[in-house]
Amino acid sequence: MAQKNILMLVGDFGEDYEIMVPFQALLMVGHTVHAVCPDKKAGEFVRTAIHDFEGDQTYSEKPGHNFVLNATFAEIKPENYDALVIPGGRAPEYLRLNARVLEIVQHFAENNKPIAAICHGPQLLAAADVLKGRICSAYPAVGPEVTLCGGTYADIAVDSAHVDANLVTAPAWPAHPEWLAKFLKVLGTSINL
Repeated sequence: MAQKNILMLVGDFGEDYEIMVPFQALLMVGHTVHAVCPDKKAGEFVRTAIHDFEGDQTYSEKPGHNFVLNATFAEIKPENYDALVIPGGRAPEYLRLNARVLEIVQHFAENNKPIAAICHGPQLLAAADVLKGRICSAYPAVGPEVTLCGGTYADIAVDSAHVDANLVTAPAWPAHPEWLAKFLKVLGTSINL
């Protein structure tokens, strides 16, 4: 297996599991993962939020962990990365207002590099205008954004994931097993147990 360099775009109040689990899992299988946040440097942290499905009309939110960044946003060059991971939570709603974030997302889409986005992460894909003609899953509340920017919203089970060429998407963290397995396949990662 060839090691891949993976960029992860995170921000304050990103979903805890959707940041921590893929970050650790991708490291575990031998990839390099750089987690960055606009206006923050390596060694600084983002505060995460834990979202849960407890029978309410939408998810509940509780304080998560302080997730330490291991790279500096201002120093990254997207051409040095093989793939992109976009966690969900509340961070994507404001990260999409950052022009540099959108340029980074566009780089990965235009170069057909693997992109994994989950939950509210596809808000960055919609804002970067890279979903025209694509099929994309997301948290259901993001479905209208996928459709409005020319994509097709994949309304799938919360524990399922969808692959459209280089794009791997899922509704929320219960899909981690399938989402990460499909992303590893798109990356060309094989695990021998």
